[in-house]
Amino acid sequence: MRIAILQRDAGQRGLIERALTQSGHACMPFSDGIALAKALAASTVDMLVLDWQGSRLSGAELLKTVRAVNGNQIPVLFASEDDSDESVVRAFSVGADDYVSLPVCPSVFRARVNALLRRAFPDRYDNVVLEVGPYHFDMRRQTVTVHGKPVELSGTQYRLASLFFANIGRVLSRDHIYAMVWGRELHTLTRTIDSHVSRLRVLLEIEEHNGFRLQPVYKSGYRLLRLQDEAVSFDERAAA
Repeated sequence: MRIAILQRDAGQRGLIERALTQSGHACMPFSDGIALAKALAASTVDMLVLDWQGSRLSGAELLKTVRAVNGNQIPVLFASEDDSDESVVRAFSVGADDYVSLPVCPSVFRARVNALLRRAFPDRYDNVVLEVGPYHFDMRRQTVTVHGKPVELSGTQYRLASLFFANIGRVLSRDHIYAMVWGRELHTLTRTIDSHVSRLRVLLEIEEHNGFRLQPVYKSGYRLLRLQDEAVSFDERAAA
């Protein structure tokens, strides 16, 4: 998972980042709330770990914006030296999912983070099989079939496909995709993602007759749409 960290103290920020990377998560560390807010405007993450106080923009203020834009989809955990009851209560009142005091115990911290992620993304944690329409993913063997027919994918192609199908309907930014599939942050413009997406459409026949559309999102990244969900959403808007 890709997790953004806001923490003023460099030592505590490093401790949090190490604890998360040891669990296989990709991290985006920030010391400044405004810098993180700008990054979130152009990028997507799976979770936020915020400092209560923050620099220039507090974690509480940032969370209000995140909840207004993304609702409750992204889990948010506060990690702060301020462990007063007042701050904890305020954090939950503005939409926090959990609150821990610094310094963190790495093993306990990882367990709390993974519990929040498991609740937010159950398909990516609890299932060894992902079955959506004609697509069947075996997470253990890292294999996929379409209408029961095996499709041979490279490791990169499988990671890309499983990322999209585990996040149906969700916009994934290009740097999010790159971090989760290639294992490192995207620092320069590249057509690598586009060429892999194009090839994946063909290999998995991600087309209307199979009930899905993999579409580019302007100035962001890509989104896998289930056409049945799209039709339901259109009908609901028309009825309103």
